[in-house]
Amino acid sequence: MSTEAWLEGPLEGVDPYLMPVAQSLVQVGRDVGRLAEVAPETLWARPGGAASVGFHLKHVVGVLDRRLTYARGETLGEEQMKALQAEAEPGEPPADAATLVREARGAIERALAQIGSTPRETLLEPRRVGRKQLPSTVLGLLHHAAEHAVRHTGQALTTARLVRWGA
Repeated sequence: MSTEAWLEGPLEGVDPYLMPVAQSLVQVGRDVGRLAEVAPETLWARPGGAASVGFHLKHVVGVLDRRLTYARGETLGEEQMKALQAEAEPGEPPADAATLVREARGAIERALAQIGSTPRETLLEPRRVGRKQLPSTVLGLLHHAAEHAVRHTGQALTTARLVRWGA
């Protein structure tokens, strides 16, 4: 059994205050890799009406992109809004697991790069989220991005098992 990322020591180039965020994302990258060989019928199945594995993988990409955009103090663009609306759709032709895993790992790498370049003195700077401009901070957004990615990766792994072996 391999060691989890948070037990492997500090990551080079990451501020100690952001280490738990970065280590969580490293773990997500490892865990989503376990989904690369999921069959198409499993990828988009919705057991009991639950969200599909494909949705969860697309959502990891989207949530990282959106939360990191807000953390930079930017607003979401039209392409990001279109991607949000399309997260539950397989696309035409339907996206395959290897492609979705590759996209998720790319989003994780971009997130780790942003985390590595985030100055400590900006962590408590206020940020506004969404149309309602709800309050957060740079640190809050980075933490939530990682936490949300962890949650959906776990759901994707569980859904894949349910579909493969039955509920």
